[in-house]
Amino acid sequence: MGKKFFQLIILILIIFCFNLYALAEEGLTDTEIHIAQFGPMSGPAIAWGSVVKGGDLAFKIINDEGGINGRKIVYHMVDDGYIPAKTKFGVKQMQETTGVFAWIGGVGTATALSVKDYISNKSVPWISPLSGAKEWIDPPNKYIFAMYPLLSMEARTLCNYAVKTMNKTKIAMVYQNDGYGKSGLAGAEEEMAKLNIQLVAKVAVEPTASELSPAALELKKVEADTVLIWLTPFAGLKLLQAAKTMKYEPQWMGGVSFADFPLMFKLSKGMWKDMICTNYADYNAPQVAKYKEAFKKYAQPDETWSTFYQVGIAVVEVLAEALKNAGKDLTREKLIAELEKLNNFKGSGGPIGFKPFNASDSSCRKGTNSVNIVQCLDGGETKQLTDYIKLE
Repeated sequence: MGKKFFQLIILILIIFCFNLYALAEEGLTDTEIHIAQFGPMSGPAIAWGSVVKGGDLAFKIINDEGGINGRKIVYHMVDDGYIPAKTKFGVKQMQETTGVFAWIGGVGTATALSVKDYISNKSVPWISPLSGAKEWIDPPNKYIFAMYPLLSMEARTLCNYAVKTMNKTKIAMVYQNDGYGKSGLAGAEEEMAKLNIQLVAKVAVEPTASELSPAALELKKVEADTVLIWLTPFAGLKLLQAAKTMKYEPQWMGGVSFADFPLMFKLSKGMWKDMICTNYADYNAPQVAKYKEAFKKYAQPDETWSTFYQVGIAVVEVLAEALKNAGKDLTREKLIAELEKLNNFKGSGGPIGFKPFNASDSSCRKGTNSVNIVQCLDGGETKQLTDYIKLE
């Protein structure tokens, strides 16, 4: 009788422990929170990997200050080389072997969209995929919180600034002939229609195009004095090179992806000077001085402070605020609830706010409604031209 009773107790304990394990939040212990981000830490797009490294700096500062509610952050950086197939492999491997409580960032539209369904279907929160595609909010997803500016909003803001502040009227757009480029074009056309001005040219460039001289020539022929570039930064660089050989120098404008001025000024050998871009980072935020001091302590010799680096920090600030507010008894549902309560939260990026999930309201997961405008100065320095602009 005693032996059977003992065996029964052991069985009950095993079942109890198994149920506790099943109920436990993946990537969460009493002392640790596992957070991950993917991005190009190698390959031709490695410059954008500074977003991932910016996140690393922010988490090191948090851990130095004692963590969040008694837990330290364990940060996992997944190198996908900016290749969607590698993104899918790396994210799945990290989620299913190490276990991740929440994902942040993730550089690139194609790469991020390749794992959108996988991450959300596992009910894992994802804060700020670094892509301006409308798929992140339309339709809204309970587990995805978009912070990166929409491509259409960026283009609208630049057109509005060019016309109303710079008094430009001969505005053209050169765009990548895919979803990325067409999203920007749609925004530009919408804003120009409101301003009762037509774009003087809409020049499509295939994503695989290596020669940008035809596009530059078309822009020169219509005598556009302002050109919005909705290409990759490296295709944009080729466009500037082609235009320079033709002695064509309009006011160039680009989105957030063009705003890493130290890098692009260096790569362009100075041609990036005077480029005007939308921007998410706030260079005047009081926290920036603290982060730059920590950068001196932790950064590797080959790292440089940049817009993308600061964006990586800004994403972590939002996550950290919600984790802190969720308290010691943390769950993914509590994290989501606290993210939804954020209203006009201001860190080293633009104002952020979300709302309770509503499948019929795309704005519930659209955290960013404004961007500022910056200009590249000599040496790759940045001049902030405006405060955050919110268009109706």
